[in-house]
Amino acid sequence: MKIGKGLKIMIALIAILLCIDLFAGNYFYNLAIKREQKTFLQGNEDLEVSASAMNVFTEGGWRDWVASQSFEGWQLQTFDDLTLKGYYLPATTDTNKTVIFGHGYLGKATDMGLYAQYYYEELGYNIFLFDMRGHGKSEGEYFGFGWHDRLDVLDWTDQVIERVGTNAEIVLHGLSMGAGTMLMASGEELPPQVQAVIADSGYTNVYDLFQYQMNRMYNIPAFPVLPTTSMVSNIRANYSFYEASAIDQVKKAEVPILYFHGKEDTFVPARMANELYEETNSHAEIFLYDDAGHGEAYALHKKKYQTKLSDFLTRFIDK
Repeated sequence: MKIGKGLKIMIALIAILLCIDLFAGNYFYNLAIKREQKTFLQGNEDLEVSASAMNVFTEGGWRDWVASQSFEGWQLQTFDDLTLKGYYLPATTDTNKTVIFGHGYLGKATDMGLYAQYYYEELGYNIFLFDMRGHGKSEGEYFGFGWHDRLDVLDWTDQVIERVGTNAEIVLHGLSMGAGTMLMASGEELPPQVQAVIADSGYTNVYDLFQYQMNRMYNIPAFPVLPTTSMVSNIRANYSFYEASAIDQVKKAEVPILYFHGKEDTFVPARMANELYEETNSHAEIFLYDDAGHGEAYALHKKKYQTKLSDFLTRFIDK
């Protein structure tokens, strides 16, 4: 049976559009997911840091504190045979209280030293930092945005329990992608030693995050490029943007969760923190901070942040 000329043209156009869509999907996968040097966020107004926050991030003294500490080097073989690097610092006074930190996108373990110094010096916690897969000195050819990382957190937690003891009291504290990771871990079957989660500047799920950012950064709709990018991610990194969902995980959470977020965050909008809070199955509290952009709440409102954090930990860790 002969195919009409009009139908041939339509089939050709569909094929061309599919090729373009697949090309775009691979492009955005390489842009955001593949491990390589990223330049697309340079000059992004949503990530501009206020002068006050920049002073804390660059000149607060905490980086010197991190550099002066004698961290124990740890190592983890993941479920998919990657080698990850971790860093443990025992408290000056013996304690069973330990915090596990998760850093942000394109960051590294020591970036969380800003928060670790307070836990260590003021709260007396053991500190554990780790380079998430694809970051720092850890292996990995892609960024997991929390989904595979949540399983890494469970394995690191087992190592912490082995080091500290079965009476360990553990806090999971994450920033941005690290917050997404800890929230995704919260829906898993956590050991009883994990007694609280702190999520600062977290997102609902990877699809919603990218949908928001594609519209804001490139002024393009999510469909059809984002579903295709998710498909490419599923093939190349073994996870889709749909399954990588913090909001689905907190619906199953049994551990108390404390949310922090800046009201002026335009990279991960504060509405996502509210949505997470509303959907959390376990006890949850939320604090939004005026004039704070992405990840700036602690830098700009340190005393208020520390007070809320300390109060929460006192109620759920120091029981």
